[in-house]
Amino acid sequence: VVLAAKVRAMQRILQMRYSLVVLTRKLDAANQELTRLSSLDGLTGLANRRHFDENILREWRRAARYRRPLALALVDVDNFKEYNDTYGHLAGDQCLRNIAGGLQSVSRRPSDLVARYGGEEFALVLPETDLAGARRVGEGLCDAIRALRIAHTGSASGIVSVSVGVAGMLPGQDDKSPH
Repeated sequence: VVLAAKVRAMQRILQMRYSLVVLTRKLDAANQELTRLSSLDGLTGLANRRHFDENILREWRRAARYRRPLALALVDVDNFKEYNDTYGHLAGDQCLRNIAGGLQSVSRRPSDLVARYGGEEFALVLPETDLAGARRVGEGLCDAIRALRIAHTGSASGIVSVSVGVAGMLPGQDDKSPH
């Protein structure tokens, strides 16, 4: 009787241990998904500002350590307030999603990061890219958005356009971080 009770107790312990392992795996998967979601912009699916801030600091340190160039491109949608006023916020949201896709199409290297920086502002972190390369990327970004041909009656060209500013440098060990 005692032996049978101990065997049942051990079986319950094994079952609880198995249940705990299964639950732990589910919890780990949920935490990984939360971490992934916390770094994405809900509207565009791009990296969000928080992820951008972490990424640029990491890339700055890497560039300083290995003495490699680092560039940044900031993108602003031209006349976006007028776009929203004319077409409505739902159309504005779709416009931002389309622009995000256009920007992402120009960023082909896995190390590049395209992020939504603010309302209608985007940023690209371009590791291993000098200023001349950043200018070429900036021109490509403008071309990609023009190629979308998103109608915008409030624009001189009749389509949505963006303004892009670029900066590039070779960080040194003594340079301050970008924050």
